Amino acid sequence: MLKTQLTTEEIKELEKAANNARISVLKMIHNAKSGHLGGSFSAVEIILTLYKKILHHNNKWTESPNFQNRDRFVLSKGHAAPILYHILAEEGYFDKSELMTLRQVGSNLQGHPCCLKVNGVDISTGSLGQGLSIACGMALGLRLNQSNAFVYVYMGDGELQEGQVYEGMMSAAHKKLGRLIAIVDRNCYQIDGHTECVKSVDPIDKKFESFGWQVLNINGHNIKEIFNAFQEAKILGVQNQKPVVIIADTVKGKGVSFMENTCSWHGKAPCDEEFETALKELEGRS
Repeated sequence: MLKTQLTTEEIKELEKAANNARISVLKMIHNAKSGHLGGSFSAVEIILTLYKKILHHNNKWTESPNFQNRDRFVLSKGHAAPILYHILAEEGYFDKSELMTLRQVGSNLQGHPCCLKVNGVDISTGSLGQGLSIACGMALGLRLNQSNAFVYVYMGDGELQEGQVYEGMMSAAHKKLGRLIAIVDRNCYQIDGHTECVKSVDPIDKKFESFGWQVLNINGHNIKEIFNAFQEAKILGVQNQKPVVIIADTVKGKGVSFMENTCSWHGKAPCDEEFETALKELEGRS
């Protein structure tokens, strides 16, 4: 039976976990002197809620983490890998001490996730625009194996400028992939500026609907809305045999005031002074 709602205590715990996740990501990227803070921070609450409350996966290691009927997760915007690494370490897929090896030569934790090196990563990603097509293939394969697992794919809004995304949209609806749930991180910024200035992607909801998808819109930092949307998406997808997209309004660089809504923080590490200022702001909320 689906859990219908989160308690107030559960929401508070997730909000605290989200702040701690941002602190962890900040430390990882500062130590690496390289990485993507803006897109990692915009994704925190959604990926955290997914792994803590929605995703059917094995974080207890009572059997293989790759058991057949687990849900799959595709981080299509692979440069947000630091937040995924933090959550996977928290869930026990590898030792937390590895986090500070991010982007170092020989480390398993490279700038984009690699399924051959990191337990819990279902597929290697990095080239933007390809995740949805991969997720379609996963959903088809699971259906052939008569699995009831869901496939979740997390995309950046800038990715919607890629043509392959629209082939994926078309295929998912045509194949009636009701267990495929996409999330669009609508933070409105990419490395070269505002998405609507670089190449407009609006109206995102109408584009998905025109291909036969069901659309939900949420605040991507509101834990309650995120949880409810995932639950609703699972029901809608199975009932109507149509894929579902959750369009999440987010803030690039969310959590650190001087990073928010600033495209220059798409892919750079903070200097020591910026790191201390950001850390103080985040720790002040702990």
